[in-house]
Amino acid sequence: MLLATLVQTSERVRQTRSRTQKIAALAATIAALSREELELGVGFLVGKPRQGKLGVGQAAVREASTATPTAAPTLELLEVDRRLAALSAVSGAGSIGRRTAMLGELMAAATAEEQRFLVGLVLGEVRQGALEGLMADAIAEAMRVPAESVRRAAMLRGSLPKVATIAAASGQAGLDGLGLELFCPILPMLAQPAADIGEALEQLGEASVEHKLDGARVQVHKDGERVEVYSRLLNRVTPAVPEIVEFARTLPARTLVLDGEALALRPDGGPQPFQVTMRRFGRRLDVEAMRAELPLQVRFFDCMRLDAQTLLDQATRERLLALDAAVPPAHRVPRRTVSDHDEAEAFFDDALAHGHEGLMLKALDAPYQAGRRGRGWLKLKPAHTLDLVVLAVEPGSGRREGWLSNLHLGARDPHTGGFVMLGKTFKGLTDAMLAWQTEKLRALALGREGWVVHVKPELVVEIAFSDVQQSPQYPGGLALRFARVKAYREDKPASEADTIDRVREIFAAQGGTKRPVADERA
Repeated sequence: MLLATLVQTSERVRQTRSRTQKIAALAATIAALSREELELGVGFLVGKPRQGKLGVGQAAVREASTATPTAAPTLELLEVDRRLAALSAVSGAGSIGRRTAMLGELMAAATAEEQRFLVGLVLGEVRQGALEGLMADAIAEAMRVPAESVRRAAMLRGSLPKVATIAAASGQAGLDGLGLELFCPILPMLAQPAADIGEALEQLGEASVEHKLDGARVQVHKDGERVEVYSRLLNRVTPAVPEIVEFARTLPARTLVLDGEALALRPDGGPQPFQVTMRRFGRRLDVEAMRAELPLQVRFFDCMRLDAQTLLDQATRERLLALDAAVPPAHRVPRRTVSDHDEAEAFFDDALAHGHEGLMLKALDAPYQAGRRGRGWLKLKPAHTLDLVVLAVEPGSGRREGWLSNLHLGARDPHTGGFVMLGKTFKGLTDAMLAWQTEKLRALALGREGWVVHVKPELVVEIAFSDVQQSPQYPGGLALRFARVKAYREDKPASEADTIDRVREIFAAQGGTKRPVADERA
């Protein structure tokens, strides 16, 4: 298939707001891909080349993009993949120059429309609206298999392109035959926000309630002495967290897959802020020195496999029994089963008193829905927070001169794949955060417009605010009031930031909620 065909599909999807039409356009293109092209084509459409990050920065892309485009399309998908593979393999002295030259050669073989698509693909900015939920439905339509089978397989394999190849080769039987494999991390189950305890208990009835920890999500796989630890984004982080590895080896079960939170503790036993805990996960060198300075604890709250038994489809109550059998109490998240509002309220207050974020409430009969933000898990926090994306930044003045300070914040638009600006803030930033964000945002800079530095929209920041107000100043007609930075979410991609629909829900519900809705962390 020509790359131009994919580009045309991407443009059609971008231009329509109809979900049905988006799915139909994607499905028709997927069905036309050969078996050899299938994984590549699906990956390109969701903005994820097979090679992952290609090690090409903004400056190199700008230089390569000056190549004169061809008049007629000739590039085929397999040729584009071959060139990207060769580019990603370049390393050593002078590698930046060689990659830039190779990218320039690719751009010179592309039409103007293909060049624009390739720039987005290389920079991770393909935003035509082919979000993963749409793509799952499109794969199902193209392969004539149930959409639920595709979604479940994607949860278990974490890759829609790979799922598409399985569906093409083996159909529904191949998809439904997939199970939880050791050392193949699955997407974590996520939680929906609830307005208050009353609403949550009305929905769930009797529920398991547990402290909502402000830590880093970890998934631990164990088979005998082999232990691997994966992050929320399914990255292998085993070398950075030796304490978790050592603890897992002490557990009596031979085979385990556990879901939990890693957190650093203060000397008084209280939890360190999330940003402090995350310092451990970016460390590859001097791990032992960092371990001495900032030791980690792990607390588990779910068990997806215990010895030979896979528990994903079992009810919460059954998975918790397995967790209790596998992990000692000191390493489990505090929890209890409640149906009474006052008891749940007291447990909420206890979580806050211990320095934690709030409360998780879980339906006792819910399966583990990997990768889903279902209604089986609900979350509560005592203040409004949203995970937003930094769209631009302004230089500071006065004491902040020399730093990039005032952040332009956007919510994700799930209908277009873009972002909707909700306001600006420089509040809540410590000197350390200012220094960090200045370095980070300079690396993401796309260009200046007056004093405003536009940046690649990939940095997610947790924002606390008092309420949402109408504002004709911004495209969405809404703005955050008294917004302040709480923490950067380096573990979360922009595709998982909060949506403008969520902001509208908060605005619509304002005034009647005593305990506002929580953030999107869990």
